[in-house]
Amino acid sequence: FRYLGTGQSLASLHFAFLVGKSTASVIIRETCVAIWDALHAAVMAQPHKEQWKEIADVFQQTCQFPNCAGAIDGKHIRIKKPVRSGSQYYNYKKYFSFVLFAMCDANYSFRYIDVGSYGSRSDSAVFAHSDFGKLLHDKALDLPEHTALPGTTSPAMPFVFVGDEAFALGENLMRPYSSRGLSLARRVFNYRLTRVRRVVECAFGILANKWRFLHTPIHLKLETAISAVKAACVLHNFVRARDGYNFEDSLTHSLHSHRPSVVRGHRQGAAVREQFTAYFMSPHGALPWQLDAI
Repeated sequence: FRYLGTGQSLASLHFAFLVGKSTASVIIRETCVAIWDALHAAVMAQPHKEQWKEIADVFQQTCQFPNCAGAIDGKHIRIKKPVRSGSQYYNYKKYFSFVLFAMCDANYSFRYIDVGSYGSRSDSAVFAHSDFGKLLHDKALDLPEHTALPGTTSPAMPFVFVGDEAFALGENLMRPYSSRGLSLARRVFNYRLTRVRRVVECAFGILANKWRFLHTPIHLKLETAISAVKAACVLHNFVRARDGYNFEDSLTHSLHSHRPSVVRGHRQGAAVREQFTAYFMSPHGALPWQLDAI
């Protein structure tokens, strides 16, 4: 816990606790694995249908985005170069990292994480190869049935996840419109979507400022570093449920986003996005301040 909370080096822990650096590394790894095993099922279990509805209700109350089941994003975790890894972990910011991909709810809690993908991969590639991405593609997440948006009776709209432009548009995955030549309605949609996207950004900020080993490069073996990040994520949920959070902790963090890549969506996703766009300009879905905000 001293290491996770402060990011002290193994040499510092060696002098503080009078244990060898290799022993300290083993203790960190075994403790983090135990924390993950003990807390994962309790604080990060996959939601069922009713829980998805509860998550969507909170997003509607706090972000005014209906039928939203979560916000997704990926962050680089800075590490030392893994042995015999070549350039697989070397990212576009010119340092070595692996990716923390996460989906969070409106309470800034992580509902799913994928840790350890190559830093050279894009968000869309990490998402596509993750268990969460495969479950979403196979429609195996137990999402609720299509539901009409508040104040309307039709059409029935799917529950969606919100990401940035690095993700491919899909029936259950919304991304912003390209920033070129946007109509007023599309600018409003991007603003409304950004209100949801900021939730996962804030969650990363809370995580990094609570567990400060994420502020510096992790000088541990790759497997140990991955275990430490997974332990920090479940501890984040545990502390979040018990203590809440300090808003100032979410304002800054040292985790870097992925560079957006060009990915294509499909027609069904485009149709869903257009329906949301029209709804946000309608009397039932518009916010009084949205035109001033853009």
